[in-house]
This record gives sequence, structure tokens and C-alpha cells, in this order.
Amino acid sequence: MRVFFVGDVVAHPGRRILKNRLKSYLSENGVDICVVNAENVAAGMGINYNSAKEIFSYGADCITLGNHTFSCPDYFRFADSERRVLRPGNVSRSWPGYSECLIDLADKGRLLVVSLMGQVFVTPMADSPFRYFEENIERWKNEYSPTNILVDFHAETTSEKGAMGYVTDGKISLLLGTHTHVQTADEKILPCGTGYITDVGMTGTEAGVLGMDADASIRRLADKLPARYTPAEGQAVMHGILADLDTNNGKCLKIERVKVYE
Repeated sequence: MRVFFVGDVVAHPGRRILKNRLKSYLSENGVDICVVNAENVAAGMGINYNSAKEIFSYGADCITLGNHTFSCPDYFRFADSERRVLRPGNVSRSWPGYSECLIDLADKGRLLVVSLMGQVFVTPMADSPFRYFEENIERWKNEYSPTNILVDFHAETTSEKGAMGYVTDGKISLLLGTHTHVQTADEKILPCGTGYITDVGMTGTEAGVLGMDADASIRRLADKLPARYTPAEGQAVMHGILADLDTNNGKCLKIERVKVYE
């Protein structure tokens, strides 16, 4: 099974490069399943119905979110009806929506996608992702009978992501970090067979700061004054992870970073 995971899509530049490049990339590289993190797709904060519909039309099979799940109120309109859009499962039992999605390719295997969020320096405050994983891993296997499991771990610190990698090693196929918008150079297969990277990166413009206009970041950080974030404009880049998974034993066979420019 070949899986392509797209890092955090930010605003119009991120949507634009998905529209122009995603389908061709999937076809040229023989991708079976595409998962997209899109928690910043709606003007840089959250997701709405139209942007979710767009991303699915470009070739995504599943969309994951993160700490900005509810930044766009329109998400509430389709949270309980769209099972392919996932919010983190370890935050609040009162959250609407879904945190796990099974993609069944019949003869090519069954991939379970799970969304989790870190607990360090991220708001809203999440419950322990480590405890949540240990409490649910057997249920996921029994309930869905997946051949492979992918976890999008939306977290701030490299230490928490690294620790989660080793906690999940050998129990899932891929532990992919998201949230910091900077692609890390530490993709690897852990000792027991789980593919890992600290952060997949961002899909949006490299102009500005993390896909957003630089002036707001400077005002907030240098001047200590409030400023509203607005998306930056410029040439877009698509960051992702391409991975080959063994459907017989659930292990990752190959993992590589992807960087595609407009």
C-alpha cells in the first residue's frame, strides 16, 4: 500500500497548489491513499464545508485537523455527517465529529487513519495522547481489522512527538507529526517497523511566517502587541510524506520526504 500524506494546508496558496499539482502527483507516483491535514485551509484558521469539498475533489481520501478544528464555525455544520474529516480524539468527549476513519481498498488493504493532539504548549488542552493511544489501540484493531494504521500526531514539541513515536513503534504503520509547519529532516523507520517523522511540513506559501503574513508575527513577537494573522501570498510549496506499507504485517517499508513547488 502506497500512502501520501500532505502537511498542513494553509489558506489560498495551499489550496491552489493542491488543485494544480495533487492529482498529477498521486497518479505519477502510484499512490493508493491520500491523507491531507487541512486545519488551516480556511483563510489560515480552521476548515469549512467548501474547502473540505475542494480538497476531496483534488484527490484526498481523508482530511485530518488539529488545534484549529473549530476556528471556522462552519465546521459544526458538517462535523457529524462527514466521517472522512477527522478532529483529534483525545481532547474532549463533547466535541462533535469523528477522530478515526477506515479506508478500505479491498485487495490492497485497509488503512485506519487516526487524529491525535499533543498536550504540551497546545490549546485547547488535550488529554494524554499516550494514555489515549494505549486505551484505544486494541479497540481500533478489533473494531476495524485494519492492515495498517496511520496516526496524525498534531503536536508542538519535538520531544513529545519523538516519545510518541517510540510508544507507537510496532503497533502502527505511520506516526506523522504535524502542526509546526516546518518539514523536519528526520524521517525514519523505527526499530519495530513504524515509519516516523517529527513534522511533515506545510502546504502553502513560503513567503511570510509559517504561511501567514510576517507583519502580524513581528508585531506580536517584537512589539508584544496584538495583531490579527492574515495569510501570506506567494509561490506555494506542497510538503508531504510518501510511504510504502506492508499489508501483511502492518510495518512501514519505506518513508521519504516530498517537496513540490508550483
